[in-house]
Amino acid sequence: MKEVVLDTETTGLSVKDGHRIVEIGCIELDELIPTKNIFHFYLNPERKVSEEAFKVHGYSDEFLSDKKKFYEIADDFLNFIKDKKIIIHNAEFDIAHINNELSIAGKEKITKVHIVDTLDIARNKFPGSAINLDALCKRFRIDNSKRAKHTALIDCELLAKVYINLLGQKEPTLNFSKSDEIQTNQNIQSIDYSKKIISPSVDELKKHKEFMKKNFKKNFF
Repeated sequence: MKEVVLDTETTGLSVKDGHRIVEIGCIELDELIPTKNIFHFYLNPERKVSEEAFKVHGYSDEFLSDKKKFYEIADDFLNFIKDKKIIIHNAEFDIAHINNELSIAGKEKITKVHIVDTLDIARNKFPGSAINLDALCKRFRIDNSKRAKHTALIDCELLAKVYINLLGQKEPTLNFSKSDEIQTNQNIQSIDYSKKIISPSVDELKKHKEFMKKNFKKNFF
């Protein structure tokens, strides 16, 4: 089953205040293993980045000024996520911004039925504990040293590992390949198991009979 791990960075917190997406990143998973299919764009939000958001991701107005606008990549984005579950940490935030951009671009919005929110999974699994991405990386001993700033693609890479651990799965690198599995099964089937039957001698049977008669006759007969 193919899934997409998704993250965005924005000019600010709320779409109600007119904030827009400045970066979108997606990593495809196939049976929980990252594929080479990646969707990533920096975007011109057509407005200024708030000071608070700049402190989080570090993308300046000047850096974003010559980047594509969301409507220019909307069709490619929708094709990338088509018929796949979307894995997001705190989905309410990202989907609100993505649906706002899709609405501006005149495209159909994403419905919640296609969304898996790892924040909800973590909240149910670790009630009362810190469940932000950094805390979950620490819990699962995932190296997040590259996360000096919040960037969509790095956060997707980390979230993919967190998601696998939340599901109680091993890291993909520890999985056997299909050829290894076939070879292992062949090796097992090729083992010749045999059962060796040892028959007692006449003398051994005689001694056993005398032993039983001497020790158990009084108790059981």
